[in-house]
Amino acid sequence: MEMHEVLSVGREVLLTAVLLSAPAIGISLLVGVMISVFQAATSIQEQTLSFAPRIVAVALTLVLTLPWSLRLLSAFTLRMFGRLLEVAT
Repeated sequence: MEMHEVLSVGREVLLTAVLLSAPAIGISLLVGVMISVFQAATSIQEQTLSFAPRIVAVALTLVLTLPWSLRLLSAFTLRMFGRLLEVAT
């Protein structure tokens, strides 16, 4: 396996990881900002207030994006097995 192929596989792994984690991180960020604005507007200084809504939002996001994530991950796996067969022959 040549260096450019290794770099291509590494780039594809990182891109797939970013795509799989982006929905959960994005929703967590959005919910966190909304709760922070709410806390600033109401002068509530409770540090643990943001954890429960964030957990619920991320869990719902993971459930809703599960079919897309599975398609993305299975396509990536098939591409990697295809590359493995190319290298083995």
